Amino acid sequence: MCPQGERFTQAKAEELSKEEELIFICGHYEGYDERIREHLVTDEISIGDFVLTGGELAAMTVIDSVVRLLPGVLGNSDSPVKDSFSTGMLEHPQYTRPAEFRGWKVPAVLTSGNHAKVDEWREQQSLLRTLERRPDLLEKLELTPKQEKLLEALKNKK
Repeated sequence: MCPQGERFTQAKAEELSKEEELIFICGHYEGYDERIREHLVTDEISIGDFVLTGGELAAMTVIDSVVRLLPGVLGNSDSPVKDSFSTGMLEHPQYTRPAEFRGWKVPAVLTSGNHAKVDEWREQQSLLRTLERRPDLLEKLELTPKQEKLLEALKNKK
């Protein structure tokens, strides 16, 4: 773990999840001995552009992100495939029961039972959320013609 390392991403988590073993070296205050970096370290990873007092919290963050990608860790094997950043976009809004709480209702499409419409809504919301909160992600994404048309319509609504 090192603030000078490669920025940690979901793609890096997916890469690391395929490794047989991982060993994390966590420097403290000023880092670790340069000879370790030169002769033992294969990857230096940074979780962001800031400094912590030690690498332990950064290592725990990476470990959690990697472990959840391993088969059998999550209850649903599709979960990590559809998460934010796994698709290149932010995930759509999430709702739980009850369908109405304090007068706030779950979008009707989600309780309609029409799975195709639910999937369409989720894709639209994912595009919208990414456009509003992380438009930089859209620059890197290869959109389908359908997604491009939908994104254009969302931009025109703004």
